[in-house]
Amino acid sequence: MNLLQASYDQEIHDLFSGQAAANDLSDPLGIPFLPENWGFLGKFCILFAFNLLVCWIITHFLYARKVGSRKDYYFTYMLFSTTIFLILYSLNSLQMEMTLALGLFAIFSMIRYRTEALPIREMTYLFVLIGISIINGSGIASDYLTLIVINAAVILLILVLELAGLTNRKATKIITYEKIELIKPERYDELVADLKERTGLDIIEVQVGSINFLKDTAFLKVTYKPTSSTPNDIDMITKFKNK
Repeated sequence: MNLLQASYDQEIHDLFSGQAAANDLSDPLGIPFLPENWGFLGKFCILFAFNLLVCWIITHFLYARKVGSRKDYYFTYMLFSTTIFLILYSLNSLQMEMTLALGLFAIFSMIRYRTEALPIREMTYLFVLIGISIINGSGIASDYLTLIVINAAVILLILVLELAGLTNRKATKIITYEKIELIKPERYDELVADLKERTGLDIIEVQVGSINFLKDTAFLKVTYKPTSSTPNDIDMITKFKNK
């Protein structure tokens, strides 16, 4: 009896008792209903609300303000940034290595939208929101003050660049052009003048593409200054296919 008492280890007893409780049939998944660490849940709620607020400020006040009534990417930006945050925060909470987290993110980044090509401005905002969500969700910042400063610096930089008018204010259009005699390099000024008169666009540059001498037509890529901040998705379409 004394030998059994001497060999008794409380830590081993607690370990096997906890394992038996986890394997109990009343809890087949072994997941408690309430969190054991309420501080972790509180930190998650704070960071989630903070990331959501920052992404909403960038999307609503900086991006959507320039596109007017068209908010095609509003839905995409908010859900994309929130999902990236949840993925990175979950990986961080599981104490996985950062290389594994970045590897998983690289896999997700290879999945691209196949509906249409993203314009440069929209793609830039998407990249910024992804980067902000990674910073907020991965726990790179060691304290809340540093996290606030990083996010505020990104918002301030975007605001300054928008107010300075340094965003992309050019648009392109593909035109099938029939005056093939004007596509010669020495008649470039005449070509631009003709296009300005016929289209009414403030043309910046004209590039000559494929030439069809049988039909006396050429494809032109016209770069111009848009009169509206709303993007024109049909700009790069030459014609509708006959059904």
